[in-house]
Amino acid sequence: MATSLLLPRLGRSFVTTTFPKVQLQLSKFSTADVALDNGRDYGTNIAPLQTFTEAEMMMKETVAKFAQERIAPLVRKMDDESHMDESVIAGLFEQGLMGIEIEEQYGGPESSFFSSILVIEELAKVDPSVAVVCDVQNTLINTLLRKCGTEDQKRKYLPRLATDMVGSFCLSEVESGSDAFSLKTCAEKHKDYYIINGSKMWITNADIAGIFLVMANANFSAGYRGITCFIVDKDTEGLQVGKKEDKLGIRASSTCVVNFDNVKVPESNILGQLGQGYKYAIGMLNEGRIGIAAQMLGLAEGCFDNTIPYLKQRIQFGKRIYDFQGMQHQISQIATQLEAARLLTYNAARLKEAGKSFIKEASMAKYYTSEIAALTSAKCIEWMGGVGFTKDYPIEKYYRDCKIGSIYEGTSNIQLNTIAKLIDQGF
Repeated sequence: MATSLLLPRLGRSFVTTTFPKVQLQLSKFSTADVALDNGRDYGTNIAPLQTFTEAEMMMKETVAKFAQERIAPLVRKMDDESHMDESVIAGLFEQGLMGIEIEEQYGGPESSFFSSILVIEELAKVDPSVAVVCDVQNTLINTLLRKCGTEDQKRKYLPRLATDMVGSFCLSEVESGSDAFSLKTCAEKHKDYYIINGSKMWITNADIAGIFLVMANANFSAGYRGITCFIVDKDTEGLQVGKKEDKLGIRASSTCVVNFDNVKVPESNILGQLGQGYKYAIGMLNEGRIGIAAQMLGLAEGCFDNTIPYLKQRIQFGKRIYDFQGMQHQISQIATQLEAARLLTYNAARLKEAGKSFIKEASMAKYYTSEIAALTSAKCIEWMGGVGFTKDYPIEKYYRDCKIGSIYEGTSNIQLNTIAKLIDQGF
């Protein structure tokens, strides 16, 4: 029987959504709240990055419980079948996890960006595929509509995105990956509507999406300054979702080609301003990188947490594998690097939420966590030996899932370019 989970939201007291077998009341908080630790008060300027408000801690715990109870039993099946179980998607909506920052007036919990990062991290500990569905919805789709949408667009789409509709972000193309603004998809003006033609690749959530936010060039003579964002409904004539890619990892998360063949979109479906799509894409990807950092962090933590108990139980040469000094040194090194990845991720999220510059820190977090996720999962397989190489344990799945972290939402080389550029500019 479902009871209530009250998710925190900025500037409000609380909001209700469902969570099985758990009833919590999370009081209001904001980034200016005093953090609590063992009964002592710290000003936010000196609070440890892992010191959470009561509301944040309760959110972490309840999402972790939801992931263990509702997602964990389905992880292997979803990976084998390359399909997200409908009950998982429904559960994400039931818990209010697909519209975390959406305002109350549009049916959302009106919680914080940092809360969404905690949610993504906790989901990724159990299944990174589920985490990326939640990540794209919250850090890209919802944020873009909240920031750039007209009031009519917000009232039409945000309530659905908070309760029962998945969104998809369409940017990448065959010849437009890291060089995102070389996209060829075009939008031709006709009276009060546009005709979109082109094809998008590597589109997350495409086969379960109800709307697509599509980047298309409405004025090629202006170069990338012609790129405009359009809201395209799934049932629009001419929009076709292709087959799912047969991927190495995060297999339960769909990745598809999306084709646009004379897709007619009313002018009122332009999101934001004409020709400003490139700015919106940059802004969303900067924020989204913190979400991917949280995903990779959670993945690495989940892999590590599933490995350590085995090392404490497995006996060789008369003692636990964990007791060999060589093993202890390796474990300590990984634990230290995980801590560093966690602090980088939380710091970038706190900076963003505080309205401060965070682009360099987001790139650092995304780059470093993807590196540490790869290192952690590789080491965990080695530590577990032969069984780590089998599907009897979840370690090999973490190993496969982690590789995408250095590729999507900006490759590791793109992150390094961004970091170097900002250092050169004095940031």
